[in-house]
Amino acid sequence: MKHYGTSYVMYLLCQQSCWRLADMKGRVLVTGASVAGVTAAWWLARQGMPVDLVERVASFRDGGQNVDVRGAGRAVLRRMALEQAALDLSTSEYGTDLVDSDNQVIARFGVDEGGDRGPTAELKIRRGDIARLIYDDLGDGVDARFGDHVAGIAQDDAGVDVTFASGRPGRYATVIVAEGVGSSTRELVFPGENDPRWMDMTVAYFSVPRRDHDGDYARLYNTTEGRGAILKPDREATTLGAYIGMQGKADGTQDWDSDRQKRHVRERFADVGWEMPRLLDAMQATDDFYYDAMRQVRMDRWSNGRVFLTGDAAWCPTGLSGMGTTLAIVGSYVLVGELCRHADPMAAARGYEAVMRPYVEEGQSLPKIVPRLMWPHSRLGVGALRTAARVVSAAPLQKLVTANFARDAEKVDLPDYPLATGRAAEPVA
Repeated sequence: MKHYGTSYVMYLLCQQSCWRLADMKGRVLVTGASVAGVTAAWWLARQGMPVDLVERVASFRDGGQNVDVRGAGRAVLRRMALEQAALDLSTSEYGTDLVDSDNQVIARFGVDEGGDRGPTAELKIRRGDIARLIYDDLGDGVDARFGDHVAGIAQDDAGVDVTFASGRPGRYATVIVAEGVGSSTRELVFPGENDPRWMDMTVAYFSVPRRDHDGDYARLYNTTEGRGAILKPDREATTLGAYIGMQGKADGTQDWDSDRQKRHVRERFADVGWEMPRLLDAMQATDDFYYDAMRQVRMDRWSNGRVFLTGDAAWCPTGLSGMGTTLAIVGSYVLVGELCRHADPMAAARGYEAVMRPYVEEGQSLPKIVPRLMWPHSRLGVGALRTAARVVSAAPLQKLVTANFARDAEKVDLPDYPLATGRAAEPVA
């Protein structure tokens, strides 16, 4: 009698579950062409499952703000054999400088090459670039449709009936909601269940033409009244990513149209020096503009029958954590792994929660006082921030502070699901 190793037996069991899902229960719907959405579609398609990927906006969204991929997120990319391609698309940001109004460096925080827990990750990439990398590698089995979204949804024991805004109907074995922090599909299936944690920070993102004096370090400038901005290098030599921040409780401006939001930002920063006049002029001219009040998504559950939440729709930690994209990549991998491990959706949901809930809690554990400390309101506060930054930027203290302050992107027992990838995993760098 021929004997097989445990890993081979697990592979066969996992594949049998995936085949049952694909052959007996129909298609899978993924709503949202986010990083979480395209990652889920990638893994589902590799297991032979037919997938509909539906995105509200009319075309794929390239560009966007710089994001970090750390720890377990890089491990998943490695299993997809996409880590090196992602590194090749990195912004190559060397670190972050805290500067004064004359662009003189007060404190410098470089890339944490040993542990990847500093302010700048080794793999820092534009959101659109990492999403595009995965999207372009989806292969066969994924039907992507843009300019449509879920308008109605109902489920029974055998499947989920979906009505789209276009009028098109569909029936699915499973629905994965991978939309943003304000997910409309989540509210259809989990009405009123999100208990958001507002982080008292509003941010405007847009692109700025690069100038000769712009370097390879991000520059952070703070002034009074909770105002400040960050300029971050982009992969292209022609632009920078601009982030204008306002610390304070959400005041409803996130619901305004973009023209009104731009006027509001211009009024709030009209008296600020540094690079602000340049940023405000660029903001007025750009169509690449995003504005929102930062808040975490807090859900007691991430599934309802055959409908599952992942990414920001499930647990948005906000950009303050440096963990959003990592959680999106890991969460989609774990969700597909659990769906393939268990034929019963409830069992898959329990496995998904068991792996991801502690990891998400780590990503969301940033104290609310941090934005207030980092974006002071008084001259005294600005001076205290600069003094503290100058002290802790010294090499010995910098590692100590980082180890106790940053979210731990390795703090997950990442299962080694025997999922098909169609290629060999990349070696650890």
